Amino acid sequence: EAFLAHLAVERAAAPRTVAAYRRDLAAWVAHLAGAGKGPEAATAADLEGHLEALHRQGLAASSVNRRLSALRGLYRFLVAEGLAAADPTERVEGPRRRRPLPDHLDLEEVGRLLSQPDTGRPEGLRDRAMLELLYGSGLRVSELVALGEEAVHPEAGFVQVVGKGGKGRIVPCSEPALAWIERYREEGRPRLLRGRTARPLFVTARGRGLSRQWVGRLVDRYARAAGIRRRVTPHTLRHTFATHLLEGGADLRLVQAMLGHADIATTQIYTHVTRDHLREIVERFHPRGGR
Repeated sequence: EAFLAHLAVERAAAPRTVAAYRRDLAAWVAHLAGAGKGPEAATAADLEGHLEALHRQGLAASSVNRRLSALRGLYRFLVAEGLAAADPTERVEGPRRRRPLPDHLDLEEVGRLLSQPDTGRPEGLRDRAMLELLYGSGLRVSELVALGEEAVHPEAGFVQVVGKGGKGRIVPCSEPALAWIERYREEGRPRLLRGRTARPLFVTARGRGLSRQWVGRLVDRYARAAGIRRRVTPHTLRHTFATHLLEGGADLRLVQAMLGHADIATTQIYTHVTRDHLREIVERFHPRGGR
């Protein structure tokens, strides 16, 4: 009760927050009571047993971690007030949250999305080139809007990108993307600039560079026009690029390099998607797949 009063008065916690702490701490006290202990005598083993019991009850990792956070706060208070000799939470780690699998489009959805811009207009040529580049090279939207005209090398078939932390990398570019970029540069960009000069490759009708938010809204609008009912962002196209490469047999290290991931563990999230895809194929087509 002293700790809860401390939260409410000295930490100015909201009543709902205090109520949540009260429930979490009551569950901990009840767990310890089963072992004939009070909170001041709890050990790390007791805490690990409590967290394991919560997991068996079906609580999500985020909920278990929230309860562990409440207990960390309790024991910091008890130790500071001299009410407990040691903090059992110090060496206990909560469960890791499972990273959500990246959403991606299938080939038919990609085709519908790419066909949406009206390429009879300069804005449509620009938009088609951007969509092709996001899907065909897996660029981050921040990398896309930062591209200068000099960054595209159609003869060599690659784009020079400056990624996170100012790190440069060379990314291969699909032939359709290169073709649409060239058409945009020759037919669309001059009509948008109308004699003005601009460093960005992709510009507005006023000859200015695009923002990340602007491109995000554009992708979302085209996705809805294509009849794709879930949310689609520029990052969805980056996920789609990586997933389709791995499904086609590309080496994970090469995909890592193209995406500009510093740690291959970040790229490995896509292997879960491709494994799910392979499992689905087995279930559908193998005699014992359980169709």
